[in-house]
Amino acid sequence: MKHLAFVAIMTIAAPAYGQDKPAPEQAKAAAQEPAKEAAKPAAEPKKQASAGARKQRRWNEDARHCLERPSNTEIIKCAEEYL
Repeated sequence: MKHLAFVAIMTIAAPAYGQDKPAPEQAKAAAQEPAKEAAKPAAEPKKQASAGARKQRRWNEDARHCLERPSNTEIIKCAEEYL
């Protein structure tokens, strides 16, 4: 049974191990690209202002207080802010 589990794990892991690894020069270039892209959005503050008007998602907050509302529609409207 242990041999069967070992063979199954190796069958799944072998393709991942056989993939080509990027050359060190490519890895350094890929690491530097996000730094270049991070400087570009700072030059365009107009897009940030329009996106700031959108509400922030609150999906990780507790919405149980909405259940105290008197009608189902009010409960749904209150809870939609947390989706």
